Amino acid sequence: MRKALKLSCEMITRMAASRVSSGNRAHGGPNKTALGNDTVSGSSSEAPWLIVGLGNPGDKYTTTRHNAGYLVVDELLADLLPAPGSLAQHRKTNSLICQSRIGETPVILARPRTYMNESGAPVANLAKFFKVPAERVIVIYDELDLDPEKVRVRMGGGDHGHNGLRSITKALGTKEYVRIALGIGRPPGRMDVASYVLKPFSKAENAWLPIAVADAADATRACVQQGVEAGMRYAESRG
Repeated sequence: MRKALKLSCEMITRMAASRVSSGNRAHGGPNKTALGNDTVSGSSSEAPWLIVGLGNPGDKYTTTRHNAGYLVVDELLADLLPAPGSLAQHRKTNSLICQSRIGETPVILARPRTYMNESGAPVANLAKFFKVPAERVIVIYDELDLDPEKVRVRMGGGDHGHNGLRSITKALGTKEYVRIALGIGRPPGRMDVASYVLKPFSKAENAWLPIAVADAADATRACVQQGVEAGMRYAESRG
């Protein structure tokens, strides 16, 4: 059962790491079952899904709003079965990846090793390397134009000023990939947007952050197991 804990995003990361090492996992939401961390190649005739969490590498960015996508990938990794997964370097695509399954479906969980604004090349290289069509690419990111705590799923659309999405759209050559947004809201007053997204989540935000991260992870699983429309419905049902 999901716990509405008042945890910082540092604690979310530590909890995910703890589950990776211990094998413990939470329950609730869409089916979280996976069949292990076997490689995708040759394991299924079905095209895999590429699930990418956006953020910036480096310890100083770990707790920032711009790294919301990283937190969701951590949540997904921690809930893989029969054992939690971990990311490993994939030099050919300049990414960190984990090849596994969600339900019966092969997936590649990934983080580009570049900074946010240069996410496109690693994502396009991953899609090419693993033969993933654009419509099976899921990008998880922070969204200024979405109320805090909300999650939204959509296929295609504009980048709304998000440089990570802009880079990915250019590199893939299409807008038709899946976006899962975790709302962070607009900065207060006259605060600069760049400063806002690169600041840590506030104490008030840490009250809802674990639930929002879990909702985004559940929406991702719904997309993979039941289709993008199911992911949209799930996100909408969470209010």
